[in-house]
Amino acid sequence: MQVSISRRAVLGAGLAAALPLARADNYPNKPIHLLVGYVGGGMDVSARLLSSRLQALLGQPVVVENRPGASSMIAVDLASKAAPDGCTILLADNGALIANQLMKSAGDPFKRLVPLGGAFIQPLSIVVGNKLDARTPQELIALLKANPTRYNFATSGVSTVNHLAFRAMLAQMKIPPLVHVTYKGAAQIVPDVVTGEVSIGIMSAVASLPLVRGGRLRAVALMNTEKLPGAEDIPPIANAVPGFNVSSKQFVMAPAGTPAPILQRLSEASLPPSRARTSPRSRRSRETSPGPSARRNWQQTWAGRPCAGPR
Repeated sequence: MQVSISRRAVLGAGLAAALPLARADNYPNKPIHLLVGYVGGGMDVSARLLSSRLQALLGQPVVVENRPGASSMIAVDLASKAAPDGCTILLADNGALIANQLMKSAGDPFKRLVPLGGAFIQPLSIVVGNKLDARTPQELIALLKANPTRYNFATSGVSTVNHLAFRAMLAQMKIPPLVHVTYKGAAQIVPDVVTGEVSIGIMSAVASLPLVRGGRLRAVALMNTEKLPGAEDIPPIANAVPGFNVSSKQFVMAPAGTPAPILQRLSEASLPPSRARTSPRSRRSRETSPGPSARRNWQQTWAGRPCAGPR
């Protein structure tokens, strides 16, 4: 049987195949929306640093959209349903990965997203108001052990890194769980910690530092073991909780189905300047979108230290 293929059909097929490449060559041709699941705090600071970097490198406005709620899963879900054109991307953290597993999110939105690479590692700080009688990690642990029912702690949501890290710390020191007070972001946590309405706040060390230096908050400890530049006087909680070391890992994602050249460009533009200056070969191997085998394990890699479930 003879099959006749019209010239129009051939041209149409060729045009269809060329469209993704054409879109990639023209990318970006409109503003980019960067979704983040928190209001204020370290994630918001990171998002605005990233938006400035992307805007300078890609030549289009990058608008930060704060979509708080459900431990950042609202932002994750919105990003997973966006058009795969590289004009809606997500800044998420390892807490979102943990929340997704604990909440058993319908349809698992992370399966509809592609990781572009890590953008920031952010230290977490344990802060208190000036009325709380604790100035060192050892004093804080002693206070909580002596009377755990008297104190509570605040984070930006159930199953966030801040929440689970603090709970893991309490468990390691055999301190009964404290009452957990949740907020949409650090901006809402600060006033209640300052007044003593909430005993302890777990928040980004970078975001809390101006408040600490201004005397409104006291930083008792960092939750990771590395010194914070400009705040070398803040001790690690490991001084009182042996081996404890947790930080927030933040990464950029795009909807699945986004053309590979766009993913590559976004991945390279998302790199911190110090890493972007490395050789193309090493940059590709360490930071760009993981290959098929790596993608199977990326959630494990970035989820970080396993912690107990929510309470």
